[in-house]
Amino acid sequence: MNRSEARKKIMTILYQIFLYESNNIEYSVKDVIKESVEIENEFVNSVVNGVLEYRSDIDKIANKHLNDWTIDRLPKTDQAILRMGIYELVYTDTPEIVSINEAVELAKEYSDEKVKNMINAVLDSIYHGEENE
Repeated sequence: MNRSEARKKIMTILYQIFLYESNNIEYSVKDVIKESVEIENEFVNSVVNGVLEYRSDIDKIANKHLNDWTIDRLPKTDQAILRMGIYELVYTDTPEIVSINEAVELAKEYSDEKVKNMINAVLDSIYHGEENE
């Protein structure tokens, strides 16, 4: 599985976790990952767990860059894409342009044009802002 395919799986896993949480359904992160990824994948494990570990910081960063909006108002798929993009941009050594491009590509496929543009703008703003310095 290449990184783009892995990110699609990560988005699905995060979406599922956010759905479970909003419906107060108990879950195990490990089990949710296993349901989506047949073979142990370090990249998937690392990004899913990283997004969950840093979610409150990621959300603060997102909300700071969202104009008159908050991340929790977005549909769960868009939350997953944006949180994953911010996590990769701020907390990993993935090249910034790759982090942004991969998130925008997912948004092209799973979000509407307006949300895709918003995700692109937020990530671009973070990239040019102080979080990445």
